[in-house]
Amino acid sequence: MEATEAKFMGNGVEKPVSRDDLIHFIRSVVSSNETDPFYVLDMGAIRSLVNTWFHNLPMVQPFYAVKCNPNPAFLKEMAALGTGFDCASLAEIQTILSLGVSPDRIVFANTCKPESHIKHAAKVGVNLTTFDSKCELEKIKRWHPNCALLIRIKVPETSGATFKFGSKFGALPDEIVPLLRAAQEAKLQVNGVSFHIGSRASNFHAFEDAMQVAKTTFDTAARLGLPKMHVLNIGGGFTSGPKFTEASSAVKVALQKYFPKEPGNEGLKIMAEPGRFFANSSFTLAASIIGRRIRGGVREYWISDGVSGSMNFLKYDHDQVVCTPLRLTIKNPTCKTWNSTVFGPTCDAADIVLKDFELPELDVNDWLVFHNMGAYTSSRGNDFNGFKTSAIPTYFTNTN
Repeated sequence: MEATEAKFMGNGVEKPVSRDDLIHFIRSVVSSNETDPFYVLDMGAIRSLVNTWFHNLPMVQPFYAVKCNPNPAFLKEMAALGTGFDCASLAEIQTILSLGVSPDRIVFANTCKPESHIKHAAKVGVNLTTFDSKCELEKIKRWHPNCALLIRIKVPETSGATFKFGSKFGALPDEIVPLLRAAQEAKLQVNGVSFHIGSRASNFHAFEDAMQVAKTTFDTAARLGLPKMHVLNIGGGFTSGPKFTEASSAVKVALQKYFPKEPGNEGLKIMAEPGRFFANSSFTLAASIIGRRIRGGVREYWISDGVSGSMNFLKYDHDQVVCTPLRLTIKNPTCKTWNSTVFGPTCDAADIVLKDFELPELDVNDWLVFHNMGAYTSSRGNDFNGFKTSAIPTYFTNTN
């Protein structure tokens, strides 16, 4: 990243497709005899979100977290729009480089990497990575000594995040000086600091707490005689919508407080690793009803995808499911709804997608449309019972 202010490189349609147009598009796919589950990727939504990011945080270059959703068409659009990429493995690096992305647009953001992955990064020119242990420094010294480093620090867990990372990632306060000295003795180049306030945060004042620790780390490195740090990676945890406005305001306040634009801070490169922000609302999932029964007054339905597949996130993420029924089989449908349960297709008794959910009367070959299905859905699904999440196709809308 050469500039301190990011650029939006989009063109064409830059707003999401409307809900009505989306449902119309899904009906057209279904009418073409599609019977298996499928995704719809809204290209306009991607462009709108990238535009929103650069409008609110022009000083922060996003490096999209590939693990969130590695859909090839989605990654290709993100690359065309000028984002960088947060890769955590050899395979993810290969995926991004195969799109023609320059390796200097990749951060190898995994603090503990297999040696073979470090060797590969050196071979292909991915020259920025994170660390939080002496063991990792030793591996990097051995296999990629010219790689620039970001020390991943543990920050106060004050964000109210659904998922906290401090138990696994980040140097503790009393580990920072020994790690910086170890890097110095190994003649490795520590260019800056990386942190993450947690995924699905609710208190964005946590950015101030985190940046205070980051600034202390910058000052500590200077006191130890390391070359001046010039990269600040503020991690992920961003979601789209009103919360992003709140988060971006908090980031700017924290930057002004601890890393203000003034003599001595010229050339500071600020980066982030958002995943959910870009991916979640860009994807919609449609699944057909494959079975039904009535038991104790409750309508029970089976659908063609479930918790072992795209809804794997329901095992650990209790986000509200947004579901639209698509009735194709029932003539003269009424508006009455019934207490319903929705099962996935597998033989796992825990494959329950919805429970105590109000739905209209539905039948086999009707559909349920699940919105906001781009974050940690297909990437975390498996092929249990032969229902292959990896084989679910993607259709594209809003492509002009």
